[in-house]
Amino acid sequence: MFGLTQIDKAFTMLSRKLIGWGQEFIVMLPNLLIAALVLVATLYAARLVKRGVTTVFPRISHSAALRDLVATLSYVVVLLIGLFFVLEVLNLQKTVTSLLAGVGIIGLALGFAFQDIAANFISGIILVLQRPFTVGDVIKTNDYTGLVERVSLRTTDLRQATGELVRVPNRKVFENALINFTINSFRRVDVECGVTYDADLDQVRSVALAAIREVPNLAPERQPDVMFTEFGESAIAFQVRFWVPFERQLDYVSAKSEAIVRIKRAFDAAGIVIPFPIRTLDVPETVLRRLAPPPADPPETPKA
Repeated sequence: MFGLTQIDKAFTMLSRKLIGWGQEFIVMLPNLLIAALVLVATLYAARLVKRGVTTVFPRISHSAALRDLVATLSYVVVLLIGLFFVLEVLNLQKTVTSLLAGVGIIGLALGFAFQDIAANFISGIILVLQRPFTVGDVIKTNDYTGLVERVSLRTTDLRQATGELVRVPNRKVFENALINFTINSFRRVDVECGVTYDADLDQVRSVALAAIREVPNLAPERQPDVMFTEFGESAIAFQVRFWVPFERQLDYVSAKSEAIVRIKRAFDAAGIVIPFPIRTLDVPETVLRRLAPPPADPPETPKA
């Protein structure tokens, strides 16, 4: 009898709970319908915003990675706004507050854990927006020189003249000095050389200039010049400077190689000597006498 009474009580309590939940569901039914409509409208609006960003963004930047990122972020932001409206309609304000607090804590933790990645990410966005260089430019940054093959949101990919692919973190590209050789359509070529001390420097200048003027594809509006730079240990050093049209690294390397060949050929024809490294040693006479071998003993005369 006692067992049946406990079962009846439990059944009655469960029935009341179910009836209460049913009544609350009926009361909340209009709110549920409104929340469902808001959710559907949010999904439609998020897709519409993503499509609009994808269409309009190429007018701002041609980076596909940045375009996809902004489109995805816009989609997520619209979804979150719609989700908060849905929770408000369902009278779940405490849940909204908890979600906001959780998102803030998670964001703070991720910011500390991935600060280097975040720095590269933000630097990549700034580089894409400011566009100090584009794909196909020849740049020098962080002691690397090469052709820009790809600019992602994390790295800048450079193809060096020797074929290696270097991936430089965007943070280092953004923070350090950068030279863009492609911005200017011309590049100066400097060739270092030297001649003996007894050479006629006026003749050296005229022969070198005549040789350089025969280099193909010289910039016509910029004349080559020869500058003597120093008295070296074994030669008088000078620098030949001239400008060539520049589109790729091969243009610069080929022009410099051609200049060296023509200068050497012209100097050989004119009898101008490019000296080997020479070092003169001044040894005191006392040291020479000390290092000299002892005199040989005179030969013995045979006895009669």
